[in-house]
Amino acid sequence: MAFGVISTTLLVSIGVPPAAASAGVHTVETFTTGVSGVSHIINRNVDWKLLARLAIPGVIGGVLGAYVLTQIDAGTVKPFILAYLSAIGIYLIYRGLRFPPEHKPARVVEPLGLAGGFLDAAGGGGWGPVVTGNLLAQGAEPRRTIGTVNTAEFFLTVSISITFIATLGWAAFTIATLGLLIGGVVAAPLGAWAAKIVPPKPLLVAVGIVLTVTSLYGIYKALA
Repeated sequence: MAFGVISTTLLVSIGVPPAAASAGVHTVETFTTGVSGVSHIINRNVDWKLLARLAIPGVIGGVLGAYVLTQIDAGTVKPFILAYLSAIGIYLIYRGLRFPPEHKPARVVEPLGLAGGFLDAAGGGGWGPVVTGNLLAQGAEPRRTIGTVNTAEFFLTVSISITFIATLGWAAFTIATLGLLIGGVVAAPLGAWAAKIVPPKPLLVAVGIVLTVTSLYGIYKALA
């Protein structure tokens, strides 16, 4: 989770235009999410019914978001999105520290997939923080939620990458993209393994910390 947000922030900070940065990161994520998805399936971290409910609206939202980003500057709304994600992260930390894990099926899924896909493409990343954060806030079980959201992201990144290539061409892909690809593919199986063995309560807190820190840093960069 947060690979897209962190990677896009890094590319933009070194001068890559937002649309090109998002295009490059999503192409890399086509490979990293493929490896991650297989790893989560092997570790039995995937809820197949939830996957189907997320993937289809996620793809639709992703294609729309990629098209919007190539037409307008999405930077004006990014601080508000990041502020929302920070609030979700803080809530997850609080829930993990104060309450024992009480898992229940998430009720709001399809609209969340649509919004997550759109924001991921238009904002240069955020599928994991938006979708995972909200599902966990609804009470979903951490291990299968993380595995399912990561596996669904493969279908999302393929559709977003195709849309970016159709609108921007191959000019968005640089040596920095290659570095992200190598590092991401190596690290992806480790994340799936960690999601399987780490107990739910510290996993919930860890997700909240990552979400809060990356979102607050994104707000700082957006407003600086």
